[in-house]
Amino acid sequence: MTTALAPNSADDPLAYRPVALVDLLDRVLATGVVISGDITLAIADVDLVRISLRALVASVGSLTQTEDTA
Repeated sequence: MTTALAPNSADDPLAYRPVALVDLLDRVLATGVVISGDITLAIADVDLVRISLRALVASVGSLTQTEDTA
């Protein structure tokens, strides 16, 4: 399975080359990615609950390497 994500030439920014899902996952785990979001539960325009979510997705090797260089 491939996904079109990365441009394949500087001349045509709308041209994309296929990227394998495994390659994308490898890059995300090597560099890390932060996912954040907010959820608000409301009834009749009255906010009852607000939840802020943050998640860090990275491999243990990339996290320890960052700590060693800091």
